[in-house]
Amino acid sequence: MKHTLTLITVLLLAPLAALHSADAPKPANKPNVIVILADDLGWADLSCYGSTFHESPNLDKLAAQGMRFTQAYSSSPYCSPSRAAIMTGRYPARLKITDYIPSNGRSGKLLPAEMKMELPLEEVTIAELLRDAGYATWHVGKWHLGQEPFMPQNQGFDINIAGNHSGAPASYFWPYGHDDPKKAKAYHGSPVPGLVEGGRKDEHLCDRLTSEAIKLIEQRKAAQPFFLYLPFYDVHTPIMAKANLIEKYRAKARRMGIPEKAEYIQEGTAARGTSVGQNIGDRAKGQTIGMTRVRQNDPVYAAMIETMDDNVGHLMAKLGELGIADDTLVLFTSDNGGHHITSNAPLRSCKGWLYEGGVREPWIVKWPGVTKPGSVCDVPVMNTDILPTVLEACGLPAKPALHKDGVSFAPLLRGDTKPVHDALFWHFPHYGNHGSGPCSSVRVGDWKLIHWIEDDSVELFNVVNDLSEKTDLAAQQPDRVKDLRARLNAWRKETNANMPRPKK
Repeated sequence: MKHTLTLITVLLLAPLAALHSADAPKPANKPNVIVILADDLGWADLSCYGSTFHESPNLDKLAAQGMRFTQAYSSSPYCSPSRAAIMTGRYPARLKITDYIPSNGRSGKLLPAEMKMELPLEEVTIAELLRDAGYATWHVGKWHLGQEPFMPQNQGFDINIAGNHSGAPASYFWPYGHDDPKKAKAYHGSPVPGLVEGGRKDEHLCDRLTSEAIKLIEQRKAAQPFFLYLPFYDVHTPIMAKANLIEKYRAKARRMGIPEKAEYIQEGTAARGTSVGQNIGDRAKGQTIGMTRVRQNDPVYAAMIETMDDNVGHLMAKLGELGIADDTLVLFTSDNGGHHITSNAPLRSCKGWLYEGGVREPWIVKWPGVTKPGSVCDVPVMNTDILPTVLEACGLPAKPALHKDGVSFAPLLRGDTKPVHDALFWHFPHYGNHGSGPCSSVRVGDWKLIHWIEDDSVELFNVVNDLSEKTDLAAQQPDRVKDLRARLNAWRKETNANMPRPKK
């Protein structure tokens, strides 16, 4: 039996301690765990990651109370594969979920790889492992890992609130698309399930999800630890926000002398992906997918980030009010890079690409009594590592046969600085709706190789010295290219990675 899990760009994990009655037994070494997952939030979108236009005081505070990672990665530049990896600790290539569900099906010189359109029930999720260890397991937010019967409640969650097959909400305001199905279709989203009753005019989805999560925490059994998976729909399209906050950022842009007009750099070449001439929703008319935004200057997107940040603050305040903040491990991250409504600079490109802008993520962990407040970690980690790290933090045995690709980064949270991975891999065998062509990638040490499958070409970057991936060193480093290509090929063979197919 499986329970419900919600992921919104933040992961909270911490030891369970204070709020127990005198006669209630306290579970040994079992902290509460909160994973907050933002949707499409870019690496540079938060103040604590360098943004001067967006404001995120509550996430900045969380970073000041815990550890901020500078080289944390999603396992995919798209949402469904990334979420599947978080749930299982396994690479998307191994799971055969390598694009968002359902994939757009575009083809170029090759046919896109075949893939699964759901997370199979046979996969063992983090929610199942924690449920079997006595945890209450709650999913609140976006799921996007298949149609019925592949829902959170079938994947280890006791409770599922607002999670279904959809990758986007029809609207961020109540009744969340239920009043206008045509509008929902235009935004490539669907009405958010289960939140119509009890809602009110102008209620924002992020506010509502957080209030539902807080209710679960307030009504919990005090002696039972909980796992809250809070995957926000924010800041995915449709780009819409509270009117007063939009005006706040319009005024801020004027004060800073920042033009509101969007400017873009074209990404890709004929064999490496190009603009597909597609639009995303009413807010993006005329903005072509496959473009990298030059600067952060969208007031609506900035307002969405502030609302999400406010709700992280509300959740953290409630933990303090209930006396369980020191018993809770919290992790916050995003599912993939920021889309073209934001700028991921100095990283290259955006969501949908295997350049750093598509896969490097904000990543903050607060583990009271373990992580040093205000610490920064430069060791590369990946979202496949969340599951084994949570198991270790909860005093549970590792399950390497299950979380085959994830490695616990708990030593880093305790202050160690040794690498936890020998290599990191990515695989995107599709023609993406953000312009990229089929490709795979490997990072070893400071070096990252991208293999473009259509024309069998490669790019090589030193992503430490060249964070923006401006200088391709493949021609200058033939031996390194040969070694990394061999490692990438061996990994694809070991995972039986799904590959694009030649046209007949």
